[in-house]
Amino acid sequence: MSIRTTEVTSLGELVDRLTPAEPDPVTGRHRDTGVYRGAGDASWPLYTSLDRLGGVRPAHTKRGLEEHILRNFVRYSRPHFAQAHNAWELLVAAQHHGLPTRLLDWSYSPLVAAHFATRDVSPQAPASECDRAIWRLDWRRMHQHFGFPELALLADDLDRLRDADGDGHFSPFELMRGEGIAPFACLMEPPTLDARIAAQAAVFTVCSTADRPLDTFLEEHGIADALTRVVIPAAHVRRVRDQLDMVSMDERRLFPDLDGVAAQMRRYYE
Repeated sequence: MSIRTTEVTSLGELVDRLTPAEPDPVTGRHRDTGVYRGAGDASWPLYTSLDRLGGVRPAHTKRGLEEHILRNFVRYSRPHFAQAHNAWELLVAAQHHGLPTRLLDWSYSPLVAAHFATRDVSPQAPASECDRAIWRLDWRRMHQHFGFPELALLADDLDRLRDADGDGHFSPFELMRGEGIAPFACLMEPPTLDARIAAQAAVFTVCSTADRPLDTFLEEHGIADALTRVVIPAAHVRRVRDQLDMVSMDERRLFPDLDGVAAQMRRYYE
């Protein structure tokens, strides 16, 4: 099985392509049930921020650094957290604030993904700069393969379902050490730590390995068909970006704070 690839040239075509012809048998809605991720270059694999640390093809693995990075985040971030429920919440906060982790950001909204695929478009950029992509993940297919329920997992669910010692506790640190961890990938819904997570309909994938991109991992496990890459050809990227702005899918809505307002104004008046 291989990753499916398709092309769209407008926002309307994207929505049409992702709207099922038949209603969902449970909900009765014509609504896609995947999650989405935007890529500024359609040729990029599904790299995490940990993959990109120091370059995507380093001579050494990043896995040995991962636990040290998170431990130092825990150490120095304490004054900024009134209370942290568990280590998974700390991992989500670390990812949310830009720390390199193995988590991969997704959204329930393809329009949010389209924004992140096109947000750096400017009038000065060449029209043929590069193709962009919106990745779709059939996370239910992924969950079925790895024996998870057809529900996005909360941190407590991950504790219970992946507990290897029978003590009801499975932490990110155990995952990083990789001792006795069977291969898996799953979708985790984060706690709403701030308004950005809610505005972006954000979710994360968690994978048992940190030494290769998610698309490679899924291919190795025979479920590459859980992924679809929707490509926006370079010649149509500006058009899609303008259409996103017309429906208010911009920084001011997705980053509901002063940083978002400034970013939207800067790009608009550029």
